[in-house]
Amino acid sequence: MLDGKKDLILSALQSGTGAAIGAAIGRDGLRARVRLWFADLDDRHGPVAELRPYGLGGYRAELAFGMFSGAVIEQIRRASTEDVQLARALVESIREDASVQISGQEGADWIIRDGSFRMTATLRRATQPRDDGAIVAICNDVLVPMMAAMAELIGYDIIDDSGQDEAPGLEGAISQSVVRRRERNPRNRLLCIRLHGEKCVVCDVEPRLRYGAAGGIIEVHHLEPLALTTVPRPYDPRTDLVPLCPSCHRAVHTTRPLPLTPEALRKLMGVADA
Repeated sequence: MLDGKKDLILSALQSGTGAAIGAAIGRDGLRARVRLWFADLDDRHGPVAELRPYGLGGYRAELAFGMFSGAVIEQIRRASTEDVQLARALVESIREDASVQISGQEGADWIIRDGSFRMTATLRRATQPRDDGAIVAICNDVLVPMMAAMAELIGYDIIDDSGQDEAPGLEGAISQSVVRRRERNPRNRLLCIRLHGEKCVVCDVEPRLRYGAAGGIIEVHHLEPLALTTVPRPYDPRTDLVPLCPSCHRAVHTTRPLPLTPEALRKLMGVADA
């Protein structure tokens, strides 16, 4: 079922985790399986996920560590409380019809102690299991949360070099600058959508339903501006993030330094609280 699907799966994993991913096809007899790892660690020095067919029309995703992963496991053990919480929330977001097991551990408060850590998610029956759309859905709903959780713990960040430095010498000229900022997208977006859906919490618009293929434009809003946080505290995606349509997101940020709350914007719009 996975023959010829490596590029499809690779694209979904890179988009969902925000990290460069390596991939290879292996075989269990006549059945193909796909191995995936973080490109800068290779498949021996970090976490490796495998997706393989399971039973009749099902799939199993398994995540374990390569034999030389001591350094990255030590790095994971030093992860902040916030990163651990995000990683656990990502794993909790795996689709409900997939059975998730973590070797030797029970419950949501799992930890990575050493290289024996192993996580499996079994989907016993998929709708149209050979269809590209079904495979992408399995990647997004099972593999991406598993690998994105590891990316949080390892500390992969997207660095956006943009901003403004000097005024241009001529009107209309292009100026360049470099601002280094820490950005958690797309994992924030992944968590927010999984926890709250894609409907704007202010106006109830669901862009994907209104705009079709062009509707993946729901935005993620931090209820407490990160720049104004004076005391470090654990970050909870369930209570700290909400989805907003682009119009409402811009509207809440029309006040400075504190944005409007979703409740305040609903009141201005004359929309009853949900």
